[in-house]
Amino acid sequence: MPINTVIKFVPQQEAWVVERMGKFHKILQPGLNLLLPLIDSIKYVQVLKEIAIEIPKQSAVTSDNVTLSIDGVLFLKVNDPYRASYGVEDPEFAITQLAQTTMRSELGKISLDTVFKERELLNIAIVDSINKASNAWGISCLRYEIRDIKLPERVQEAMQMQVEAERKKRAQVLESEGTREAEINVAEGKKKSRILASEAEKIEQINQAEGRSNALKTEASGKAEALRVVAEQIKKDGFDSASLTVAEQYVKVFGELAKKNNTLILSNNVNDVSNMVGQALQIYKTISNQTTASLQIDDKSENNK
Repeated sequence: MPINTVIKFVPQQEAWVVERMGKFHKILQPGLNLLLPLIDSIKYVQVLKEIAIEIPKQSAVTSDNVTLSIDGVLFLKVNDPYRASYGVEDPEFAITQLAQTTMRSELGKISLDTVFKERELLNIAIVDSINKASNAWGISCLRYEIRDIKLPERVQEAMQMQVEAERKKRAQVLESEGTREAEINVAEGKKKSRILASEAEKIEQINQAEGRSNALKTEASGKAEALRVVAEQIKKDGFDSASLTVAEQYVKVFGELAKKNNTLILSNNVNDVSNMVGQALQIYKTISNQTTASLQIDDKSENNK
């Protein structure tokens, strides 16, 4: 403690408690202060800055009966130098004991897994509990930080195995999801490929059908035109040339049949070529009359137009 030398200079962020004749007299503020010799004495010096107190390592049991070894750091500040001096004998010791007992009490309410998940909530709960008791001492707890949590070796090994199993499970889940996505993509690709192939085949068949249809139409038109030209030519030249042509074709075909086959089925009038030509010409006349009538109808329809 500082000695009374009548003139005292109090540093910033400190408060000196002065007793006069053994009784509280006043609190010296930072700066120049005068004291009476032999009568006034400086009894307490309170630091108004934030103070960090180390909480020793202690054992605590969680709600699931796991013993932990835990320590921390407590941050305090003196708000009322008078109550901090006369409210408690040793403020630092009292706060340390209060922090340890509060820590044991709060850890007994939660399980081991919750200790690591809700570490911040645990710190807040300890600060609130300390402040309820320390307000009467003129001291406020600003924050509490858990520094180290040590587990028994068997519990730590079990937790490590649990973590490894969880990681393997996640890896298997991710692998299965990747396999599923790959199979879905392959199936969708095959589906689209089959759809495109069927559409291409459909278009190809349509094109082929249209091509065959156009070819048949063109061939039919060509045959019709050829028949029309032949009919017109026969009409102009007469039936003599037609009779001669039919007779020549008859003799030629008959000769070809005689060369290629050993057995022939002949009619009873095979020697009567004129009769065969006459029958052919009679058929031709019938077709020619039908063609002439059709041409006349077409001419009348064109004249009407």
